[in-house]
Amino acid sequence: MARFAAATALVSSLASVFALAGTAFAQAPAAAKPQDRMVVDARELVYDNDKKTVSAVGDVQILYQGRTIEADKVTYDQASKRVIAVGNARITEANGTVITGERFNLTDDFRDGFIDSLRVVNPDRTRFTAPRAERTDGETFIFEKGIYTACEPCKDNPERPPLWQVRSARIIHKKAEQTIYYEDARLEFAGVPLAYIPYMSGPDSTVKRKSGFLSPKFLNTGPLGYGVGLPYFLNLAPNYDLTVTPTYLSRQGLLGQVEWRHRLMNGSYTIRASGIFQQEKEAFLAAPLGAGDDEFRGSIQTNGKFFINPRWTFGWNAAMSTDRWFYKNYRILNEAVSSTTYLQESISTAYLNGQTATGWFDMRGYYFQPLTSTDWQKQQPVVLPVIDYNKRIHKPSFLGGEITLNANVTHLTREAAAFSQLPRQTNYLISGTTTTGVGYSLYDGCAVYQKNTCLVRGLAGNVARATAELSWRRNVIDSIGQVWTPYASVRADIFSVNPNTTSYANANVRTIVDTSDEVFGRAMPAIGLMYRYPFVAKTSWGTHIIEPVAQIVARPNETSSLRVANEDAQSLVFDANNLFEWSGKFSGYDRVEGGTRANVGALYTGRFGKDAFANLLLGQSYHLAGRNSFATGDLVNTGLNSGLETNTSDIVARAQVSPMTGLFFTGAARLNATTYEAQRIDAAATYATSVVTTSVGYGRYEPQPDLGIFRRREGLSLHGSVLVTPNWRLRAGVLFDLDKYKYDREVRISQFTTWAASPSTVTQPRYIDSRLLQTASTSFGINYTDECTVFDVSYSQSYADRQSGATKDTRTVMFRLELRTLGELSYSQNLDGSTVGDGVTSSR
Repeated sequence: MARFAAATALVSSLASVFALAGTAFAQAPAAAKPQDRMVVDARELVYDNDKKTVSAVGDVQILYQGRTIEADKVTYDQASKRVIAVGNARITEANGTVITGERFNLTDDFRDGFIDSLRVVNPDRTRFTAPRAERTDGETFIFEKGIYTACEPCKDNPERPPLWQVRSARIIHKKAEQTIYYEDARLEFAGVPLAYIPYMSGPDSTVKRKSGFLSPKFLNTGPLGYGVGLPYFLNLAPNYDLTVTPTYLSRQGLLGQVEWRHRLMNGSYTIRASGIFQQEKEAFLAAPLGAGDDEFRGSIQTNGKFFINPRWTFGWNAAMSTDRWFYKNYRILNEAVSSTTYLQESISTAYLNGQTATGWFDMRGYYFQPLTSTDWQKQQPVVLPVIDYNKRIHKPSFLGGEITLNANVTHLTREAAAFSQLPRQTNYLISGTTTTGVGYSLYDGCAVYQKNTCLVRGLAGNVARATAELSWRRNVIDSIGQVWTPYASVRADIFSVNPNTTSYANANVRTIVDTSDEVFGRAMPAIGLMYRYPFVAKTSWGTHIIEPVAQIVARPNETSSLRVANEDAQSLVFDANNLFEWSGKFSGYDRVEGGTRANVGALYTGRFGKDAFANLLLGQSYHLAGRNSFATGDLVNTGLNSGLETNTSDIVARAQVSPMTGLFFTGAARLNATTYEAQRIDAAATYATSVVTTSVGYGRYEPQPDLGIFRRREGLSLHGSVLVTPNWRLRAGVLFDLDKYKYDREVRISQFTTWAASPSTVTQPRYIDSRLLQTASTSFGINYTDECTVFDVSYSQSYADRQSGATKDTRTVMFRLELRTLGELSYSQNLDGSTVGDGVTSSR
């Protein structure tokens, strides 16, 4: 009762001296707004008539206009109209911001004043501290000798400096502008100053988008020199913005970059452009190996996606550059780039897509821009359009099962035919001994098509095809659990081949394909049956399902395989995944499987305990009648060396095993049906916990000389990371090329071929045959992550492959530092390396 009486008295007194209408809880007029009412709670009230002060003492808590003030003692001075709070003083704002200090000296509405030993904690866990601060207009904080950080204080030692902080002579936080200004600031790590910044500003935690400078970007390469870019972000509207990034390069001048982003009601799009007038063109190779002849170089990129309605979307991702080396030379990010060690290209596409629960439609076009010196733009196809349609009808009343309609239309054009040389055997002597061996040479070229010597990767001119396939299948389970699946389909194709015979070494194109009938067609009906009989067994250590599977599909012979310009079915990998494919084992539409074929196999599935499982498949394919499509090579010999070219195919197997949570083993293999030698092996093992992640991958593929692959490919990859502490993680990786032949960099292949033909007249070149543990690439890095900081340093090295044209290893160091709320700084540096076909002079 005493506490309640004192609180009531203080409310009444404060109400009168503050002279604020409706602030007293007990005496407020009925019309007072709830947010204008003041609620006061304290242990006692002290009124000093001489000093004209009113004090609330002991666990004081005042609620007013969304703010909460807490202190050991709160005193109101009637003469100065100031409120002074001392002893564990604390203000909690309506948005959750907490302000603490030793002493508050505020105006009577608590909006403005001075605070000693200030500490501010915002809802996003950012913090300000200062020995003294002032708040004006209820919106602006001025921190004298202020410190800002987004890091949590150490629980065991709160006085220890955080990982990073900004210490400034003055920090000004203007809430109305949503901006924080730092004057005479320095950035400290663990209390040690590392960077001095005379003046900087940035948005506060309430800002999602605000105009201003972003984190600078740094780069340093031989042909460019030292460079620094300072992006400026323009928040033009809530749904569109512009970022301008001028980058000064010490050797090449000013590189300009601009990015426009626009979000609409039904989608968004982005446009990026880059350009530079080069100052030192001699830093790059002259055409056709580089862009050293060009004064202006640049690129434009755009992507977008829009929803027409819930079922239909259209979009695009396109990029074009003045030359194929621009992105790499000037470190321009291109989201359309598809890059591997041996293939680098920019793929532009536009599409229209629609789908329902039972239907799917996709129409798109492609444009390919090669990004290396070894590729020729005129050999790249322009594909427009590619139309795919799929429709499924479940349980039709007259047949049951499922009816599927598949349709595809493809049209492409190419200026110059694309050939590749088949490997040619060459006899040679090994390192001065009398032993002879057999090697392969691919360096005679294939500029003009020669039958049985060149593969036609793409035909010049116009090629079009329309395909439609209607199929039906149904699962029938008999009384003893056997599953019978009858199947039937009919497919029709129409081709239009109009080769270009007038330019770019295509004059003998009539020796490649029969062009007497430019439009031709083919039809392929099929009937089939699949049989499965699962056997289930339960033991004390698990549940086991063994399921024998047999499938037979009968088709007439494939026609016109040598007349078809195979564009989309060049890749054929026979494995357990396509063993039982009803539509055949070719990857695209240009080829179709013919003849009668039986596919057999056995599937095992096991569950052990709560988490362990295993899945195994072993099978084989048999050609029973008709002409074997895989034994008849087309213009690129697809089907040969696939394991399907004989009547009894290679054996394929697949395994997935997980003995415990986090540990997985996967593997796939193709074995010769007679010798059981592995023709193709893919294997991987992964183990992942919150502390350790590891992975091992292995691949081995035997030569396929009919496809232009003259040597075995074998590799081993090792990757892993370990959490050293709750914040530090180490990672490393290495890729071994286990079957890599290297020539000494000073020896040309032509010299080797000449010497092999006449060893007595030419100086013997050095030939290095080192197959074991040839390192292809290595990488390692260290990462630190906590609630306020991400720090990452990595090093990677790709070792030069002499046969692909590289002469130097590529070594790269990458650095990234992200300070929460302040920004991100990243930097990468190539260390005296070069990549294949980068168009840079050797004096880089």
